[in-house]
Amino acid sequence: MVIDACHEERADQRPRLPVRRAFTLGVAGLLTAAGVLTLAGTASAASTLGGAAAAKGRYFGAAVAANHLGEGQYAATLDTEFNAVTPENEMKWESVEGSRNSFNFGAADQIVSHAQGKSMKIRGHTLVWHSQLPGWVGGLGATDLRSAMNNHITKVMQHYQGKIYAWDVVNEAFQDGGSGARRSSPFQDKLGDGFIEEAFRTARAADPNAKLCYNDYNTDGQNAKSNAVYAMVKDFKARGVPIDCVGFQSHFNSQSPVPGDYQQNLQRFADLGVDVQITELDIEGSGSAQADSYRRVTQACLAVSRCTGITVWGIPDKYSWRASGTPLLFDDNYGKKPAYDAVLAALGGSGGGDGGGGGGRSCTVSYAETQRWGDRFNGQVTVRAGSSAISGWTVTVTLRSAQTVSATWNGSPSWDSSGKVMTMKPNGNGNLGAGASTSFGFTVMANGDWSAPTIGSCTAS
Repeated sequence: MVIDACHEERADQRPRLPVRRAFTLGVAGLLTAAGVLTLAGTASAASTLGGAAAAKGRYFGAAVAANHLGEGQYAATLDTEFNAVTPENEMKWESVEGSRNSFNFGAADQIVSHAQGKSMKIRGHTLVWHSQLPGWVGGLGATDLRSAMNNHITKVMQHYQGKIYAWDVVNEAFQDGGSGARRSSPFQDKLGDGFIEEAFRTARAADPNAKLCYNDYNTDGQNAKSNAVYAMVKDFKARGVPIDCVGFQSHFNSQSPVPGDYQQNLQRFADLGVDVQITELDIEGSGSAQADSYRRVTQACLAVSRCTGITVWGIPDKYSWRASGTPLLFDDNYGKKPAYDAVLAALGGSGGGDGGGGGGRSCTVSYAETQRWGDRFNGQVTVRAGSSAISGWTVTVTLRSAQTVSATWNGSPSWDSSGKVMTMKPNGNGNLGAGASTSFGFTVMANGDWSAPTIGSCTAS
């Protein structure tokens, strides 16, 4: 039996102003920082989900299965469209610690390595959960169970320290229905209500830099379950228990549609001082109805400044845990569905591209910083063909010593051995007619240095 997600079937589911810097270079020019200027012209819209989301200061991710990464279309769609990943099953307790204190990270490492090679964010999923739990865990007494839980959190997080953007530390700890009570599990039954707090404190000690999230389903609108989670998060924030984010799984269908108060519910959690993330989005259906639901979810995230990203729970419909409901953005043959177009449009992206033929071999580049946050900024490089059409281009981006790139879009990056020089080539946007332009972008983690990266000359082909 293949388990594709972290849940059973459920019946009742429910900016800052940008700072712009602009420069233009000739074929042999180099770019250096030179003060704040206005950007002439209009930036090209991103043409992928990840690119469009990144331009809005967010990620757009997919749940990934290691055993599909060898499939060409699967990997190509992942690499082109998404800038974040969540392992579907490979980081769950039964997968990494089937026997006590004996860890196997092989499949999870495969996903992490692939994502790092594409500069994608990685969400860790999940550390403490009542399901997909090896039998030996439930057989432990309270003292041994506490030790095993803390050891599992520590060993897994330390193995991936510095690689994981956010962890689902505790998953699905509350009951469905109107009680708002905790769910029965080995952890709840033997360790009591305090196990969640202990798990978060242990997680903070294991990796102080990772975002720590609580993740659940049927919490998308205001109801007894979401109110109970809200009360827990409010209590944690008041007492200094380390929690950084709340994940909303957001599995919808015609019986459990997107709630009318979805955005307001996300906002009330954000107002507690935590990020909110849509962690496992899928919406059963097809056509315009499905597209409209996806659009509403995307717009809700964009309207909440602390909604940091969206993850869909799979790539093509055929690999979804709810495949019969065709709930994803790509059909079985990786064709883009109306829901895809709705999401891309809601993110401000465009599905169009520049055409062109062969001929001349010249191009120029210009750079702009398009958005800035407290720890990072987005840079965009516009590539413009010369007096003749081109079929390809290459541009280098050199970071300052303290800086790192956390995301890229609309290009295919490679790196030198220092990790500071990125060579960007087209990702389906290489053909440019005479005078036509395209753009690629990247997110720079400043690490204290807000200088513009150096953009090398454009080489045409």
